[in-house]
Amino acid sequence: MSLKPFDIEVEEPSETLMEIARRELRETPEVREAAIEELRALLREAKDMHFSDEEDFLLIFLRPCHFYADSALKMMRRIAEFKKANHPLLHALKPEEEKLAFIDHNVVNVLTNRDQKGRRVLLVNCGAAWDPKAVSSEQLFRLFFLIHLVAQLEPATQINGIVVVLDFDGLSLKQVRALSPAFSRRLITFIQDAMPLRLKEVHILKQPYIFNMVWALFKPFIREKLKGRIFFHGMDMRKLHKHIDPRDLPANYGGDQAPLSYGGREWYPCVYNYIDHINQWNTFGFLPQPQ
Repeated sequence: MSLKPFDIEVEEPSETLMEIARRELRETPEVREAAIEELRALLREAKDMHFSDEEDFLLIFLRPCHFYADSALKMMRRIAEFKKANHPLLHALKPEEEKLAFIDHNVVNVLTNRDQKGRRVLLVNCGAAWDPKAVSSEQLFRLFFLIHLVAQLEPATQINGIVVVLDFDGLSLKQVRALSPAFSRRLITFIQDAMPLRLKEVHILKQPYIFNMVWALFKPFIREKLKGRIFFHGMDMRKLHKHIDPRDLPANYGGDQAPLSYGGREWYPCVYNYIDHINQWNTFGFLPQPQ
């Protein structure tokens, strides 16, 4: 499913996409309208939080919550709690502060095409391609966070979800040391509690034996729902192809597409183009407590 390279799709969903939303998310015009009004009312009652009540913004939360307004509000509260707990890391987050990490280090990438199920595919190079001295684990998290803020603006991604591919090729102690228990807990907490995107699958590729040390850090924080969506493939790309059609994968992963010739450098302008949404997101969460 081809897209305009290095940009996102913010157009209204097609009839085909809306049929998927109806089938998987309960989305109909009637359910949607009622859920939006209910969530607006709940937000008015939540005096300790500030979030926009614009329809397009509320859909970011209602779609992954299957249009149950109370669940969407709980997600918004978890996001507020996550932002508060990670205030030093996320306060006033700006793309330009992470520009060098985007353009000079090919750590995080997004396929320019969707997979056969219409899902966005995020690639993270966690092995030799990642130099923690140049891009710290905190910066790695901020890159992921910025990308999720832009991805959540796509109706097709809200509906179809995302797939994450973690490439551990060449993993060494240098990277293992950077993946601290604190980083592991923060990342898993974000994915499970504070990310308003439908995470459909996580694929772990090319992991060497030393990866067991990494998995030992992450495993205690992973709940059953997420655990059932994590798949380990090692060097066997045929196992990956059972989940993602090789016609939608680059040659780097045994696919039919050309080898990857792009990365964060090409995607950075797209992230920066949505600076208004990022700045607005920075204002959401718990209201300051009176002194």
